[in-house]
Amino acid sequence: MTKNFMSEIKWDDRGLVTVVVQDYQSDKVLMVAWANEEAIIKSLEGGHACFWSRSRRALWLKGESSGHYQIIKDVYLDCDGDSLIFKVEQVGGIACHTGRNSCFFNKLDKDQWINNELVIKTEEEIYGQNE
Repeated sequence: MTKNFMSEIKWDDRGLVTVVVQDYQSDKVLMVAWANEEAIIKSLEGGHACFWSRSRRALWLKGESSGHYQIIKDVYLDCDGDSLIFKVEQVGGIACHTGRNSCFFNKLDKDQWINNELVIKTEEEIYGQNE
């Protein structure tokens, strides 16, 4: 795979780019994450979304511990070159670590956040008991 397309991406000062993850059929936004060059290459070569965890400072293959992988269908670069969209098939219908379809489940209603999405599986069902 030639990597000439990487030169079109405007990386931040940490070598990262914002990635919006959307369901490839419904266009629903599932999550937002960060990627570095290595994460993008792994995503495209392996076909599964891979990101950079800023808190762990490590690559993060989405679904590695939960089984809820994201199969990449398409990748888009925005007009400014500083953010990407990964259109994905969300395995198991769960993108959020809380067991919901999307990480965007809190909707602003007047002056308070309202949870508007049901839990498909609890965190304990997904990840097991914490010791």
